[in-house]
Parts: sequence; C-alpha cells; structure tokens
Amino acid sequence: MSEIRFDGQVAIVTGAGGGLGRAHALALAGRGARVVVMDLGGAQPVVDEIAAAGGEAMGWDGSVSDAGAVAALVAAVMDSWGRIDILINNAGILRDKSFAKTPLDAFDAVMDVHVRGSWICTQAVWEIMRAQGYGRVLMTTSSSGLYGNFGQANYAAAKGAVVGLMNTLAIEGAKHNIRVNALSPAAATQMTRDLLPPEALDLLAPETVSPAALFLVSRNAPTKTILAAGAGIVALPAITETPGVDLGPAPRPEDVAEAFDRIATQRGAEPLDAAWAQTRKFVEMAERRRG
Repeated sequence: MSEIRFDGQVAIVTGAGGGLGRAHALALAGRGARVVVMDLGGAQPVVDEIAAAGGEAMGWDGSVSDAGAVAALVAAVMDSWGRIDILINNAGILRDKSFAKTPLDAFDAVMDVHVRGSWICTQAVWEIMRAQGYGRVLMTTSSSGLYGNFGQANYAAAKGAVVGLMNTLAIEGAKHNIRVNALSPAAATQMTRDLLPPEALDLLAPETVSPAALFLVSRNAPTKTILAAGAGIVALPAITETPGVDLGPAPRPEDVAEAFDRIATQRGAEPLDAAWAQTRKFVEMAERRRG
C-alpha cells in the first residue's frame, strides 16, 4: 500500500485550534498539505506548531456560521494558494440538557455551528472544487447523532442532519470528483473531557482518530461513507434497508403489525444509493404483484 500524501493540496480544517481539529491539521501538514487552521480565537498556536515542524499553514479566527467571514477566508486562501482541495467540517459545541429542559436558544446555538456551519463552509468551497474537478469534504457526525444519547437531543439532531447533508452532496458531487464522507469520532477533547473517566481519556487521544479522517479525504477515498474511529479502532456504521414485505395494494395498520417481525428481521438488508432507489424498489415489488 502506497503512502497517503497530500503534497500540493490545500486543506481547510474548522475548529482546528485544539482537540480533533488540531490533530487533523497537524496530520495533514505532516503529510504535505498546506493547511488553513480555522478557529474562533485559537488558530495561531496551531499555525505556529505546523510551521515549527516545517509545514505551511495560515490561521483564520472566525465563526463557521458567519457566511461573510467564511467567504473572506476562502477568498484569502485562493489569493494565497490558488486552490482548495479538502474541507474538514470539525467545529462543534455542546449545550447538553435533557430534551424537556433544553431552551430553544441552546438548540439554535448547536444547530448554528454544526449544521449551518457545515453548510456555509461547504457551499463556500463547492464551486471551487467543481471547477477543479476535485474535492474532498468531511462532515463530523457523532454516535449521538447515529444512535442517540440522553441529554443530547439538540446535539444528536445536528449530528444526524450532517449525515443527510453528506448523503446528498456525495450524489451531487460525484460527477465532479468531489467525494463527501463523515467521521464519527470517539476522542478525549474539551467537549468530552467531563463526560469520560480518566482511564478512558488516556486511550481516546484525538491523534487516534485522525488517520480515519485523512483516509476519508485522500485521493482514493470512498464517498458517502461514515467511519467511526477512536482509540485506534475503526468501524463502519451503515444505514441499510430490509428488502421489504408486500402487504398488498391496500394494507391496514393491523397488517403492518402482524408482519412487523418479518419486516424487521429479513435477511438481505443493504444500503440504497439514493432516495429514489427506495421508490423504485417499492414500485417494482408492487408491479410484480400485479403480474
């Protein structure tokens, strides 16, 4: 297997002033990328760290949810380096409370950074990547968004939303060689340090997650793929659908209830390539019924 390198490429990493973003930025720079370190007030130390190691980086202090600031950043990068190959949407915040006790402003704040921020940053580089005929975009989801977690309804909603964004952008970007994936990290960061015992924190260094991130933004990356990573372990969460049970042209709720075990436990569950694949499957099954 040849070494994965990023020589001649330009990468933007949001939320890169610490934790996972810092680890991603350092890892990309260590493999030849010129890195834009974006963070709200903490970019320069990481830029200095990259420079001290012989890499090339620029810092940008600003919010991912500020469309004007992001546009200015992208313009500055293009003026300096002339291209943008990689975007890692890593910036995030927590506002944890049980659903019943979560005020609307805590929901808005989390959605603003995770969903609006990912949208704004990706849209800001999208046309550049289309024109280049090359781009790699990485969303950051979470096990909370994939599976749920008590006290994180707002965070889970946001992290689930970026998976939906990934799925559609992977389809829209395919003909332009833009590949879009998602990372579900398990890491000891400022966001998680109060949630995990010390012995777990020792295992979950952010640096153990970054190899999966770099693979997902590499030249030979897959697309529309989620990888979960932490403590040196990498797994693939997948959204699949069972083949389906034909309940006739006018099913009743009772028919669904009676068939539920068959619907849920069928063998042959598989991922679908797009929303219309499900519609096509249902129509084809119904047409077979009609003969």
